Amino acid sequence: MFSKETYLKRQQELLSKVNAGVILLLGNEDSPMNYTDNAYYFRQDSSFLYYFGLTRPGLYALLDKNSGKTTIYGDDFTVEDFVWMGKQPAIQDLVTRCGVEYTGTVKELQNSISQSINRKEIIHFLPPYRPEHTLKIHKLLDIPLEKIKEETSKILIRAIVSQRNYKTEEELVEIEKGVDTTVDMHVKAIEMLRPGMKELDIVIEIEKIAKASGGNISFPTIATINGQFLHNHYYGNTVKEGQLFLLDAGA
Repeated sequence: MFSKETYLKRQQELLSKVNAGVILLLGNEDSPMNYTDNAYYFRQDSSFLYYFGLTRPGLYALLDKNSGKTTIYGDDFTVEDFVWMGKQPAIQDLVTRCGVEYTGTVKELQNSISQSINRKEIIHFLPPYRPEHTLKIHKLLDIPLEKIKEETSKILIRAIVSQRNYKTEEELVEIEKGVDTTVDMHVKAIEMLRPGMKELDIVIEIEKIAKASGGNISFPTIATINGQFLHNHYYGNTVKEGQLFLLDAGA
């Protein structure tokens, strides 16, 4: 995370870019692979991460133009969760890291949204890209599923783009770290590739570099002798003498 002053400045600038109403930002949820507690690697929604820096699943944020108040909503983990995860910080403790003072439960979020609807306030939200986001917006805002796309806020989209397009010095430092690590991954592949190796041998070594840097891969790695097929994620081929090997990977 950056400093809380960075996130507070971003939040305030976002509020300054909308004329009225409230802004609803949805964090991501865990996405189960084959049952609830066996989830894919968690990746927070990028816009939520930009304004709050919090990587915990199940969070929502409301930014109120009229009051200038920002609230993060979510339900704290329970004792049953602690059995599997160890004790986790309360949401109230987390939000102090990003300059937010107010928190509430998911039920309280619904009450806040209902009050805004009753006051006929504009509720700005981004186009959902996950099915659960679509369902949440449908439930919270009582918008028919087929109309959610057309109801997304163009004002909010433009506001966020206008901020995220321009990088600060502290962002550039992190971008350079990602670029440098990505270079290391590609150089490693060049150095180790030999006839008789499996494509998977390369994938294992370069993804190890991404994770050892403190981060992760930024998208599923493409490492293949069949580069004519876009987004080829099969790694079972054996590399033969004279074949071209396509690597598309990043940290």
